[in-house]
Amino acid sequence: MSNIITLTCLVFLLAFPTLILCIVYPFSKKLSLILSNFITTYCDRVFFGILRIYKKFNLREYNDFRQELPQQFLVLSNHQSLLDICVFLHFFGGIKTRFVAKDALAKVPMVGKMLRSQGHCLIPRKGIMSIKALDFFAERVRKNGWYPVIFPEGTRSRDGSLGKFYSAGFRKLEEQLQLPVVVCALDGGWRISQIDTIFRRLYKGEYRIKILKICNAPKTKEEEMALLDQAHELIEKQLEDWRSE
Repeated sequence: MSNIITLTCLVFLLAFPTLILCIVYPFSKKLSLILSNFITTYCDRVFFGILRIYKKFNLREYNDFRQELPQQFLVLSNHQSLLDICVFLHFFGGIKTRFVAKDALAKVPMVGKMLRSQGHCLIPRKGIMSIKALDFFAERVRKNGWYPVIFPEGTRSRDGSLGKFYSAGFRKLEEQLQLPVVVCALDGGWRISQIDTIFRRLYKGEYRIKILKICNAPKTKEEEMALLDQAHELIEKQLEDWRSE
């Protein structure tokens, strides 16, 4: 019964703004942005409220370093689920948080139009177009004071294990933006990434997000690579600590 109630509430929450966004997207960038901001702020908060009430699902946000965040920064994190996007929007706020994501997400009706309306970076996996997309994204980040979020694994972890970090996207953005780097760890998304088990695993489930370190902007390639290695070690250690509790 809780599954039906939860699904009904989520449909009522998201169906109307999604429909309106799909209608106005081809005609008004300004209205599309307003609707997208509504989805990533109000709807995102209510989304987790519904899960908490009807599925006893807990989003645990650790507030370490929250008071020390600089005015603008770049986020490095592991990646487990599409819900990682919702978690970061909730954690850092949906107005200034922007993602580097695969262009395949553009095909998802609400998600694709929302990401395009807000100016997120949608890149193909390979080719010169991915470099140009990052260049244009960096310009928008600089102009608007956004917080870019990048997942250096490049893909979601299906079993929660931490994959290899790839440096290209991170280095490209840092070379242009020279932003402080906030290292974050996420855990819980991999357990609810499969459609056929998502409602069963949402019940009394938990998603965690934590800032592990705030680093100064790297100035050289060597510093960028060292920071990426350090971020991998910090995230791997945090995942081990959480799972040993």
